[in-house]
Amino acid sequence: MTSLPQAATAEPPSSKRWWTLAVVALAQLMVVLDATVVNIALPSAQADLGFSNADRQWVVTAYSLAFGSLLLLGGRLGDLVGRKRMFVIGLVGFALASALGGAAPTFGVLIAARALQGVFGAMLAPTALAVLTTTFTIPKERARAFGVFGALAGAGGAIGLLLGGLLTQSLDWRWNLYINDVIAVVAVIGAVFLVPNLQRQGPRPKLDVPGTLLVSAGLFSLVFGFSNAESDGWDSPASWAFLAAAGVLLIVFVVWQTRASHPLLPLAILRDRNRAAAYSSVMIAGAGMFGVFLFVTYYVQATLHYSPIQTGVAFLPMIGMLVLAAQLGTNLFVPRFGPKVMVPIGMLLAMTAMLFFTRLDVHTAYAPGLLVPLMLMGAGMGSIMPASMQTATLGVDRQYAGVAGALVNTSQQVGGSISTALLNTLAATAVTDWVTSHAPATAATAAEAAVHGYATAYWWCAAFFAGGAVLAAVVFRRRNQGLALHTAHQHAAPAADARPVPEAVGA
Repeated sequence: MTSLPQAATAEPPSSKRWWTLAVVALAQLMVVLDATVVNIALPSAQADLGFSNADRQWVVTAYSLAFGSLLLLGGRLGDLVGRKRMFVIGLVGFALASALGGAAPTFGVLIAARALQGVFGAMLAPTALAVLTTTFTIPKERARAFGVFGALAGAGGAIGLLLGGLLTQSLDWRWNLYINDVIAVVAVIGAVFLVPNLQRQGPRPKLDVPGTLLVSAGLFSLVFGFSNAESDGWDSPASWAFLAAAGVLLIVFVVWQTRASHPLLPLAILRDRNRAAAYSSVMIAGAGMFGVFLFVTYYVQATLHYSPIQTGVAFLPMIGMLVLAAQLGTNLFVPRFGPKVMVPIGMLLAMTAMLFFTRLDVHTAYAPGLLVPLMLMGAGMGSIMPASMQTATLGVDRQYAGVAGALVNTSQQVGGSISTALLNTLAATAVTDWVTSHAPATAATAAEAAVHGYATAYWWCAAFFAGGAVLAAVVFRRRNQGLALHTAHQHAAPAADARPVPEAVGA
């Protein structure tokens, strides 16, 4: 197995590392909750700015296109110019873009602001994970830190639902964007004073420009293709043209990475079985979580007629279980059993939750009908995300920590994009078939049809998680085997030119 070169010496743990975790967690929360908090604001923003239903998707798509296509570049820039520097730039840029969106006088300005949020989010998200990876080097502490980080990655969407409901009902839709500025100010101050500058190890790296262009164009085409399929249908020539272009560009990118002298994505990162399994698990979890946040939100608001605030409160037990499972998993169970056991268990818990969701009807009571599967979902995601994120960056050379972190975010983004298009199409088809077979159409029939469409999406999400459980159980190494390989990496002899560079950078 090809492994990446390791640094000759490890940096001593920073005395401010737990404060660093707080700052990084705050930044991660801002990026993750932004998706759902803006979704809650969409109806009010549409009424205020007067854009059409057809244009509404671009408030979400503009962000996801920029974010998804630039993640690998953002992670690599952190490796090149310094992670603390890139972290602060990402925070400031995200805050300015959020302020622009909050003050947007027209639909065009709002879309431009959302695209800018995506650009700076692509700098911020992978750099935050890289800062965490290089700050926490003691295994036990690293597990705790990734427990917090993974919990926020899974719970941020639900927190966004609650926060979005509170802001939209109590203040104004624009505060769903302005709230990022409040968070960012605190995070920037914390980053400047608390995130350490670490010495770069080895020679100054260079940017792989052809690789950057290929993968950015490929990921853009992939996200756009699936987004277009969601809005225009799977029979749209444009959707298939972009998806085909994405396939060609990404294949060419992989071929180029085998020849480039300074590859953007060293393929040795992906050749490690544990990392490959971790990235796959994050992608599947991202795809499955979409079914919860989208269709359960539709269900409780459109079918059960919950208010936005009630919707957010309904998800609180899931957040509580997710945080509890993440902490128990990373501190007790993952060190003892490893991801080969814990990730499949999490997948099976999430699958069980989805099967419970298929039983929902137009009169289901919150407890136990919704409460039980939401808590199961929280326990499942709390078992999957921290273990996968920690494994995805374990043993990677510090100079590639940014791009390894970017792959985590890219996996989650691609999983969400695929499921957005696929699940919406499947649910819409199921609704149409239901209405056709239950004529004449009435309000009661429409409500039943919607619930039937949601159930179809839940069945597919259950299948995603079942496949994820099998894949994780087969591909992840046994705990002792993975530990032995990681220990061997840590004690590998450094490359001849791997020497500390005296210039201090935000690594």
